[in-house]
Parts: sequence; C-alpha cells; structure tokens
Amino acid sequence: MSHLLPAFLKLEGRSVLLVGGGAVARSKLATLRASGAQVRVVAPEIHPEIEASGVAIERRGFLAADLDDAWLAVAAATPAVNREVARAAEARRVFVNAVDDPGSASAYLGGVVRKGGVVVAVSTEGQAPALAGLLREALEVALPDDVTTWVEAAMALRARHRAAGLPLAERRPALLEELNRLYTAAEARA
Repeated sequence: MSHLLPAFLKLEGRSVLLVGGGAVARSKLATLRASGAQVRVVAPEIHPEIEASGVAIERRGFLAADLDDAWLAVAAATPAVNREVARAAEARRVFVNAVDDPGSASAYLGGVVRKGGVVVAVSTEGQAPALAGLLREALEVALPDDVTTWVEAAMALRARHRAAGLPLAERRPALLEELNRLYTAAEARA
C-alpha cells in the first residue's frame, strides 16, 4: 500500500460540495467556511444550523452533476450516498472526503492544530479518526505558546537568506541557531 501525500489546500473562493445536511455535515461546515471555500450543500433534509449559515443549499438528493464545478467534495451522508459521491467524484477527478468511510474517500481531513501561524495536521489514513483527534490535542499542548515569535523570526530570516542567496540546505541550521538565540535572550530576561 502506498502512503498518503499530506497537503494543505487553498480553497478560498473555490467551490466545495458538501453532501449531507445532518449533524456530521454541520460539523464539517465550519472548517470549510473558515478556509474561504464557497460551500454548497446538497441534501434532502438540512440541519437548522446549516440552514442559518448562509451557504448555498439545495434540498434534494445528490446528483453526479453537482460535482461539475467542485474542487473538493465532502460526503457526510449515508454510506450508500457517500459511495455514490465517491464514484461520481472519481469519474470527474475530484477529491472526496467521505466522512467515517475511508473506503469511499480519496482525501482525509485530519486532526488540525492552529497556533500562532503554525498549522499541524495529523492523519491515521482514515483508519482511526478518534486517535487522530487525541494526537491533535497532544500536539496542541506540545507547541509552545510563543510559536508566533518563532514564525516571525523564521519569516525575517527567510527574507535575509533569500536576499543573500543562502542555499536551502544551510537555512534550517541557521534558523535553529536563531531560535536558540531567542530562548537564550528570553532566559536572560527572566
């Protein structure tokens, strides 16, 4: 079996189809909207929170043509509908996250930590989502509270390294030295 390719998607302004209108679909909607995606929901019945969200809604069953303009599909319906979405998405070369149905998925939405400009995602390749959630919680605690300072230092150093033409292989050790300087300075102030 081959390994998954971890990736972060830029969905801002892009069409994402959410199939399903229940509690599971509702739980995925906030993340999709936060990404800036243009979400369209297709389901015969719609949870009141989805209804109130302001996204485009079509109260009916899924049709393969619903995927025609989608960059990504999230299937949060019954297993039979999720399989139907997966088949239609495969034919159109659209990735689909089939919630709690790894056999029908071509994309998995992992446990995500966002802290101070850093995003870390954890996946169990769709096999154990609860474990991914626990690992996400542990990583959130492990990331330092001042990671924003790390990001700012890395951005400034990157600009200087690019301007100086420093080879990529030499940039990571230089960044580690800079982060160590930050901690030495913080300890001296304490």
